[in-house]
Amino acid sequence: MASTDNKPVITVLTAPDEERPPGLDPLFDRAADVRFAWDAETLRQTLPGTHIMMVTDFRTEALREAWPSADALQWIHATSAGVDALMFPELVNSEVTVTNAQGIFDRGIAEYVLCTILMFAKDFPTSMRLQLQHHWKHRDTEKAKGARVLVVGAGSIGREIARLTSAIGLEVHGIARRSRSDDPDFVAVHDNAALHDQLGLADFVVIAAPLTPATEKLFDAKAFKAMKSTARLINIGRGPIVDTQALVSALQNGDIAGVGLDVFEEEPLPSDHPLWAMDNAILTAHMAGDLIGWKAALTEQFLENLANREKGEALFNVVDKASGYVPNRR
Repeated sequence: MASTDNKPVITVLTAPDEERPPGLDPLFDRAADVRFAWDAETLRQTLPGTHIMMVTDFRTEALREAWPSADALQWIHATSAGVDALMFPELVNSEVTVTNAQGIFDRGIAEYVLCTILMFAKDFPTSMRLQLQHHWKHRDTEKAKGARVLVVGAGSIGREIARLTSAIGLEVHGIARRSRSDDPDFVAVHDNAALHDQLGLADFVVIAAPLTPATEKLFDAKAFKAMKSTARLINIGRGPIVDTQALVSALQNGDIAGVGLDVFEEEPLPSDHPLWAMDNAILTAHMAGDLIGWKAALTEQFLENLANREKGEALFNVVDKASGYVPNRR
């Protein structure tokens, strides 16, 4: 279907059991046609003639299955920071531009990380268990100030984590593709090759990296052996970056002292998984960045980027499809 008055045809791919994303009303005036799809079959019907896609359900295989029907597609916007599920070869090798939701979740995730660090330092997991038992037990706890944090992934989210945790006196180092000693938000940023050396110096290790072939199962038994036995791991990146079985063994063997997980290799985490019963584990349901109003904010961001396109200006948050993330702007 051809567009009219140079307005694009837009398809919104969303989950079949979810309501339409809030805030889409302005889209109907700015598009020649707005279509909705929720699986491969409906996407095959909506993709022909579609110029732009807003993908809210990026975990589906629908897009890859329907890809041969994409005869006019120019731009895909993912309403997520991670785009690993979208990086199938046909899309990566195409001329289609991919953007993501970088910036929407940064502050919420940084607050989650700070909260988790303080929960471990002040031993809140034990306090909450004792409260449920109506048991009074005085204990000494740790001082957070001066503790060393290693943020693996010094991108947009990692940078916000560094800013917030530094503000309370934590010493924050980063891991990225390239090292730098003059970063305004980190004490230092070390290159990927230095990961295991830096793991041995950190009191808290925070995974904020995207999921790529290079980061999948990056945290394996060898990585946990490299960490301090008193260190805690916090993962707000992607579940498959951590080898879950190796993590469970490391916690059971005392190789590390605790873990805070918001993402998992398998989601939802099975109810009989051993992590649920571990006293040194803090688990949440992939919600670290989901502040109240986040869905509307995602739509607003897409509409802002659409406005750039309408004015002939460059899109923001453009993903390097070869690497799977938005390149660091610094």
